[in-house]
Amino acid sequence: MHEMSIALAVVDQVEQAARPAGATGVAHVALDVGELAGVVPDALAFCFELACAGTVLEGAELTTRTVPGTARCTGCGEVWEVGMPPRLLCPGCGQAAAELLSGRELRISEVRWAAREQQPAPERQSAPATPRPAGTT
Repeated sequence: MHEMSIALAVVDQVEQAARPAGATGVAHVALDVGELAGVVPDALAFCFELACAGTVLEGAELTTRTVPGTARCTGCGEVWEVGMPPRLLCPGCGQAAAELLSGRELRISEVRWAAREQQPAPERQSAPATPRPAGTT
């Protein structure tokens, strides 16, 4: 299952970014996954949870956005969504698509660091009240 190697790579990349940022935790990771990338989102989510165990990503939420596969015909220039299974013949002229424009992506699109726990503010010592003479402010 290649979803585990993908999940491990995502965790590794986010951990590398967390160190210089001083992040102690990760709340959310978003991925753009092309519909032609051959990734099963449910399997990736399962593997991501396992890969996060014991890291700064433990407990992080994973969301995936599917990027539709699109192609362009070199003959007539038409652009279309290829779908799954991919339709690689141009709907305009019937020529075979020569250029896939999107759908193979696998990209980390967003990482949100976990909010650092607020340190309680040190209690301020109030100065003893100084008695004022009557009639003054």
